[in-house]
Amino acid sequence: MIGYYMNTEARYKEIVEAMANTETRFDMPDLRDRTVTLDLPDSISFAGEPVPLHIPDVRERLDREIHINRYWHNNSIFLIKRANQWLPQIEEILIQNNVPSDFKYLPAIEGGLKNAVSPKQAVGFWQILKPTAKEYGMEVTDEVDERYDPIKSTVVACKYLNRAYKKFGNWTLVAASFNRGMRGVQNSLDAQHVDDYYDLLLNEETSRYVFRILACKDLLEDPAKYNFDIKTEHLYEQELLDTLVVTESIKDLAVYAKDQGINYKILKKYNPWLRKSHLTVRNGKSYYLKVPKKNSATG
Repeated sequence: MIGYYMNTEARYKEIVEAMANTETRFDMPDLRDRTVTLDLPDSISFAGEPVPLHIPDVRERLDREIHINRYWHNNSIFLIKRANQWLPQIEEILIQNNVPSDFKYLPAIEGGLKNAVSPKQAVGFWQILKPTAKEYGMEVTDEVDERYDPIKSTVVACKYLNRAYKKFGNWTLVAASFNRGMRGVQNSLDAQHVDDYYDLLLNEETSRYVFRILACKDLLEDPAKYNFDIKTEHLYEQELLDTLVVTESIKDLAVYAKDQGINYKILKKYNPWLRKSHLTVRNGKSYYLKVPKKNSATG
C-alpha cells in the first residue's frame, strides 16, 4: 500500500481514470504541484543518541519514512489526533520507569495508538505477543487480555525496554530489539562484527523500524512543518474516568454496565481487555474497571 501511494505518476493516472465518468472535477495540475519533495532535518536524535545523517543510506532511509508520513494523509491526520490523547499518558509512565520519552513513538508506529492485532497475533498499542505478555506477568485468557489495556501494556513495555538496555547499553538497539527481539539483534551484531544499529544489514522491517520512529517523532513534534493544519478542537482529548473495583464475578457485563448508568458499548470502550460478555473473579482477585465520570459525555 505504501508503494502504491508513493508512485505519484501512477496515482495521478488512476485518479484521472476514476474521475472520468463522474460529475466531480478538480484542478489536476494543482494536485500534482502539491506533491513536493521535503527537506530532511539538519539533525535528529533518538533517546538522546544522534542519528548519523552523514551516512548516505541512513539519509535515504529516513527520507523515505518522512515522505511516507507526509503523504499518507488519512493515517497521519488521525495519528496526530490520537497523539494528543495518548502520548502524554504514555510519556508519564515512561518517565516513571526511567525510559527515554522518545519511546512514546513506538506505540504510534506499532499499532497507530490503537488496539491493533497483527497477522502474527501481536496485540494492542505495543503489539505484544502472548508468550512475551505472560513472561512479563500479564493476564492473557479467553476472558481477560491485559495486552488490550494501553496503560498496563505500557508498564510491561517499560520492563522489556529496561531489560534490553541492560543488555545493549544503547537505546537505538533497544528500539530495534522491540521489533526483532534481543536475541535477533545480538545475533546480527555478532555475525556482522559491528556494535551499532546504523551499521547493521537487517531484514527490511527492522531496517526501517527506527527510521519509522524517527519520522513519526518529527511529524508529531511539529505537524505544521509538514503542512498538517489540525484545529485544536479536532484533537482527541484524554477523557475523565472513574475506577470501579470488582471483587466478585459478573455474569452479564451488559446488565452490569446498565447498573452503572452506561451501556455495554461504553464499558467495553474503556475496558477493551474484557474479551467476553462476562467476567469471572477468582478468590482473592480484583479487577479495576474504568467508566466515564458522571458529569462527562458517554457517546
